[in-house]
Amino acid sequence: MERYGPPEDGGADAGDASAYDLCDHCGRVVLIEDLFGALVPDSSVVHDSDPRLDGERVVTACSAEHLAVLVGVYRDRPFVPEEQWAAKVCRVLAERDDPVPLSEVAALSGLSEQQAQQGVDWHNARAREWRAQYGDSDAPGDDLAD
Repeated sequence: MERYGPPEDGGADAGDASAYDLCDHCGRVVLIEDLFGALVPDSSVVHDSDPRLDGERVVTACSAEHLAVLVGVYRDRPFVPEEQWAAKVCRVLAERDDPVPLSEVAALSGLSEQQAQQGVDWHNARAREWRAQYGDSDAPGDDLAD
């Protein structure tokens, strides 16, 4: 059964949920001041407001040991540039209602046209793989404009 709210052992900030975060390894609720954190490379991440922070994920842990495990996981995960470019393209397209030429998408995302196209191709290939495995592969779906 799910339990929402601060840990029962509480503390001075027990009623303030913003004083807590979760260990990304074990899920334990931890006071912010007791968290361990690291910035790790992750090609699936795009930052909400600052594109300079794209490709970096903040991980938090309840202990140095759990932080080391998390850092190791991301160290072993390949950084796929096309995944990062796809995310940048998606961020630009999410802000638009009308079709946008690839040259404009590239300019708005800070990518070259070739990088933007490779991002689109990467995204579409993942969408086709997903539909082939889980859904109707002939149905219109999440392809970005080619």
